[in-house]
Amino acid sequence: QVQLVESGGGLVQAGGSLRLSCAVSRSIFSINLMGWYRQAPGKQRELVAHITSRGTTYSADSVKGRFTISRDNAKNVVYLQMNSLKPEDTANYSCSAVIGPAATYWGSGTQVTVSS
Repeated sequence: QVQLVESGGGLVQAGGSLRLSCAVSRSIFSINLMGWYRQAPGKQRELVAHITSRGTTYSADSVKGRFTISRDNAKNVVYLQMNSLKPEDTANYSCSAVIGPAATYWGSGTQVTVSS
């Protein structure tokens, strides 16, 4: 069993920044894929960004140039640096870890609210 715990969410004004953290209960060195997702009220969950075990990253078009995903294998933490936040970024952000073909783990999420 793998546990993921997100932190760093909160209330911020538009244009501000937040850094989300996802602490993992085991070594992330060999975890194939780790990602950040978000879900706003009344909307489907969407992929924000992900990072492979080799450090290759992907970001959704809506956050490209503003959000950066990174991983610290020594601390078993994955980060999401969010800059130039917009009201439409308001959502519950959760992280995931894909360990195998049928083994994806999720955290419970952290709320991000951006005021205009």
